[in-house]
Amino acid sequence: MRKNPIVQRETLGAAVLQIRSGRATSRTTLAKALGISPSTTGLYVDHLIAEKYLNESGLNQGPMGRPRRILSTQAGAGWFAGVEFNAHRIQAVGVDFSGSLKETVELLLPADVMAEQVIKSILACVAKLAETMQGPLLSVGLGAPGLVDAQAGVGIYYAFIPDWKLVPLVEVIGSRLKVPVILQNNLRAIALAERWFGIGHELSDYVILGPRSGFGIAMVQDGRVIEGAHHAAGEVGRWPWPLMNTAGGGQELHHALSAPATWRRLAGVGEQNNLPEDLREGLAAVADSSGPEWDAVCADYARVIGLLHMIIDTGVFILHGPLTMLGERFCHSITDTACALMPALRDAGLKVVPSTLGDNAGALGAASQAMEAWAPA
Repeated sequence: MRKNPIVQRETLGAAVLQIRSGRATSRTTLAKALGISPSTTGLYVDHLIAEKYLNESGLNQGPMGRPRRILSTQAGAGWFAGVEFNAHRIQAVGVDFSGSLKETVELLLPADVMAEQVIKSILACVAKLAETMQGPLLSVGLGAPGLVDAQAGVGIYYAFIPDWKLVPLVEVIGSRLKVPVILQNNLRAIALAERWFGIGHELSDYVILGPRSGFGIAMVQDGRVIEGAHHAAGEVGRWPWPLMNTAGGGQELHHALSAPATWRRLAGVGEQNNLPEDLREGLAAVADSSGPEWDAVCADYARVIGLLHMIIDTGVFILHGPLTMLGERFCHSITDTACALMPALRDAGLKVVPSTLGDNAGALGAASQAMEAWAPA
């Protein structure tokens, strides 16, 4: 094997990633995926088998040539924790070494939660996962709301937790758990969840639409999650609303297109009305709506998504969060309305679809980023 230990470690991690994803199933296909010689690949595979990260068993007979032995990951070699949170709740998942979801934990947070309590609750969720997961904890992925500096491991700012400013999440969580911790914005974590567990598996360009307590997007281009020069790519919820509002000091887009705001508009109730105890159920109850309010909501989404598509030219917009309860009809209405409002979109391949993932998508994405970043010691 190559002598540089950093290169060795990176290549070993890349080999596991290729096999776990199914892109490589034999020594031959792994060598092609890694771009290294078959003999060198064999040394890496032998090492990973000896360390009990890989299995090699059975015979795979292709249409031509000699049968090839099948490579797979050892599910019990360890596990990854994925944790995603906002001001209301923490969602955590345990994923085994082969990338299969094994355990889920959810914890509701008090209305006046502060940063220190969020961190303690994250640690409690990981400890709860550890009670049932097999093997050692290898890495933790965190999906944090608001502005995030992933490289520095810092939660920069989140409006809905009063003291959430420059929180050193990676340092604090890593020092307590003694494993690598990977941090990302929660919508960007969801983008990784789509790659591993959802409809983004075969896509290199897609956009996550995240109308939840606010509104934001996450962009994947050429297989890369886009962060931006100032960690703020996708913060479209801060756009002025209506879009042509030039007076300043008015509403922002998330005030009109967040999941709670959308439910209120479709249900015909004002800000003074409480939200349903289960917002998803509330939105499901208005999914068959019709009339001016439905048309107005679809038109607002159509304007935003249509303009984004003209800038990004993505393969597909994937709707996440409670609004998936409005179903494919909502997505089709957005697409049709956007093409009617902006004729240039009619031949531009605009496509909006609801995600097949549920509430734990952010936690799954956080676990995915831990898996992608992991490499053996």
